[in-house]
Amino acid sequence: MDLSAFKGEWYVVHTYSGYENKIKIDLTKRVETMHMQDKIFGVLVPEEQEVEFKGGKRKVTNKRVFPGYVLVNMIMDEDSWYVVRHTPGVTGFVGSGNKPVPLQPEEVDKILRQMGLMETKAKIIDVNVGENIKVKSGPFANFEGIVTELLPDRGKVKVTISMFGRETPVELDYEQIERV
Repeated sequence: MDLSAFKGEWYVVHTYSGYENKIKIDLTKRVETMHMQDKIFGVLVPEEQEVEFKGGKRKVTNKRVFPGYVLVNMIMDEDSWYVVRHTPGVTGFVGSGNKPVPLQPEEVDKILRQMGLMETKAKIIDVNVGENIKVKSGPFANFEGIVTELLPDRGKVKVTISMFGRETPVELDYEQIERV
């Protein structure tokens, strides 16, 4: 995704949950038909890929990061506000009172990194493959395991944990583990 095409500020728009992609399509069409390309530059449904295991098969699905919300890059004025606000399925802008508040640049960066649209800086992970670790937080807190793979670009490690007498592979944030 070419991020240089986005010239305005990012606003969060509240929508009917489950209709985010439809609203993205509808709003994009409205921008074209109402000739608002010079004020509304893009619509984004924040999603991240999630790996599921069903029936022993690995399945990658897109999961909405913020269900019921869509991000719109635009220059805010009466006309652009009207086009977005009166798109079917849009219930309003997120902000204080009647005034929409744009997202801070660091918030936008975090969302785009989470979606994989921006490069993340590789984190320095000071554990090695084969090392014993203990999980500090999350659903696997207090379990011990062995590091099987390092994912420094995502700040994660893959660990094998013994659970119910079976070796179970889990992916954890680096901040969730400590050396034993």
